[in-house]
Amino acid sequence: MEIRGTSAYRNIADRIRADIESGAYPRGSELPGQHELADLYKVNQTTINRALRVLTACGLIQTRRGVRSTVMPIPPIVRNAAERYSRAARERAGAAGAYDAQITALGHTPRVEIEVRRAKPPARVAQLLGVSAQEVSAIARLRVMYADDVITQLADSYVPLDLFADTVLEQVEEGPGGMVSRMADLGHPQVRVVEDTVGRPPTPEEAHALGIAEEQNVLYKEHVAYDAAGRVLEVTTHVMPQHLWIDRVEFQID
Repeated sequence: MEIRGTSAYRNIADRIRADIESGAYPRGSELPGQHELADLYKVNQTTINRALRVLTACGLIQTRRGVRSTVMPIPPIVRNAAERYSRAARERAGAAGAYDAQITALGHTPRVEIEVRRAKPPARVAQLLGVSAQEVSAIARLRVMYADDVITQLADSYVPLDLFADTVLEQVEEGPGGMVSRMADLGHPQVRVVEDTVGRPPTPEEAHALGIAEEQNVLYKEHVAYDAAGRVLEVTTHVMPQHLWIDRVEFQID
């Protein structure tokens, strides 16, 4: 199977992509080694390495030094904010919030590593919350979120300390529906959310924390939730590997 031309590495990447999508290389399985791929396609290892870098940047494979490349264990996750933030959805089967419910419904096992503490919020977060960035004025809920054993996002949530000090929001476990449901139970229901999302390269620290290559982009999402009076109740920043997420917008038109 000989492939010629200046875009040989892209043609090889397309062939491997097709094999992944057809199931010839199942999710979580190893690809042949670079020597074997070079023999298969009758090209040098530099060309194979470039093809694998394309597939890594697309999020189809994981490549680590000294081991064979593996197919990403999970497919992209569709994030439909309108659907996932309904109370029924985020509390489905006793789920601990929208993420827990969604990942479980997709057939994966959600897991969250969380640190909860009182904190001085970042300047941008403090501005949105209307609190001081120079004082301990917020409750921070800092999470690393998994589907099975794959890190899917870093999510840092901040809520105003003056509203939620000494409440369940300072506990690791918040109960069915998570933070949004508990806020409502405490008399502070969220009624409006604004989310701004941009794509960008990860910082070295983000790439390391997410276990991705620095050439793989992330989605940076700023989630701001308001009460009926217009006060900001929550600011969450999400850093998400771009290849793992499909951001879906759904709305009615009149």
